[in-house]
Amino acid sequence: MNFVAMDFETASGKRDSACSLALTIVRNSQVVDEFYTLIKPETEFFWRNIQIHGIHEADVADAPKFPEVWQHIEPFFQRDRLVIAHNAPFDTGVLRQTLAHYGISAPEYLSMDTVKTSKKFYPELPNHKLDTMCRALNIDLEHHHNALDDSLACANILLAEAANFGPERLKPFVRVQG
Repeated sequence: MNFVAMDFETASGKRDSACSLALTIVRNSQVVDEFYTLIKPETEFFWRNIQIHGIHEADVADAPKFPEVWQHIEPFFQRDRLVIAHNAPFDTGVLRQTLAHYGISAPEYLSMDTVKTSKKFYPELPNHKLDTMCRALNIDLEHHHNALDDSLACANILLAEAANFGPERLKPFVRVQG
């Protein structure tokens, strides 16, 4: 399988307040690269978000704004590329709203939500949160709500599902974004 797992953390409840982003790149069912960056949002941080991910305004004071980050990651968001996320509506919404905030056109790319695949393949679990899935599949999740750890965990969930159920059974979950 070839895909990119994406995870955003936000400074507030606003979808255009990305303060960190991670991408885990998978080629031939192997993690081959990772990308992580803090992002300086154009909004104030909300205490609840800080409590969840531990990123403060001071941490992003010298971080790039999203357009600079986008220059580096845009090639991963192409019509024929699969980008996955655990709770993809959140992460794709953050991407879409952040791009719109800066007047950047949203690309068309393929998307898959590992919450949906997890609900299909593991209906017996009490919930399908990232940490629950990692425990059930024996996947290491060192720092939940650290974007890099979360994107790697998401990638490993999809790899486990492909190994256990076959990649063909995952195809119905692919959606076009953009």
